[in-house]
Amino acid sequence: MVNVAVLIKQIIDIDQMKTDSEGKPILTGVPYRLENLSKNAIEAAVRIKEKQGGKVTGIIFGTEAGTSAMKESYAMGVDEGILITGYKGSNPQVTAKAILTYLRQIQFDIVILGDQSADSYTGMLPGLISAGLGIPLLGNANKIDIEGKVVRITQVGETENVEMEAEMPVVVSVTQEINEPRLPPVLQIMAAGRKPIRTEKFDGSFSKVSVLSNLAPKSERKRKVFEKVDEGVAEIVKVLKEEVR
Repeated sequence: MVNVAVLIKQIIDIDQMKTDSEGKPILTGVPYRLENLSKNAIEAAVRIKEKQGGKVTGIIFGTEAGTSAMKESYAMGVDEGILITGYKGSNPQVTAKAILTYLRQIQFDIVILGDQSADSYTGMLPGLISAGLGIPLLGNANKIDIEGKVVRITQVGETENVEMEAEMPVVVSVTQEINEPRLPPVLQIMAAGRKPIRTEKFDGSFSKVSVLSNLAPKSERKRKVFEKVDEGVAEIVKVLKEEVR
């Protein structure tokens, strides 16, 4: 049997988000949703449970709005859930410390989470969780296999994929290519709404580090139109060279 802790994130629906004249996001009225990579992490965790036996515990850190995300996670196959409330920011160090507090209270063999989040893209949380627990990190996995106490992954690289392994307990971060998250049937969705969610209040004194900005750099288009292909290619190459310098 393999017990899995899966870290789940609920984010604003970035597809419906707009920005103001300064490039800052307008969040008023934007609904929340379960993040896509969290769905991949949940699917990976549930598949391990179905094959190996054991239990899947989900952990969400954020606000009371996370209840809906946890219910969706239940419908996908998560057995128990911990919702840590009281935080609206996006500081990986704060997130890691809060989650580590509750990870240390449960039994797990594997911690699974997305390799980054769609709202900040820092990619820092897997490493922070691994370091905080003092256990190996198998990152950027697009395949997970378990043999006894050994977890083996295929890691996505820029030029080639690499196989890595470590003995449990381990932290595994997954890519979106690892699976296709299931769509739970109606009966599971209805049953999920009746399951209890353990709710804990976040102590905001965990960190004095603050995030000054997480906005993407502003990018301006050249808005140039070329009538002749040959002239256009030469000009584009020239512009790119200037940008590199």
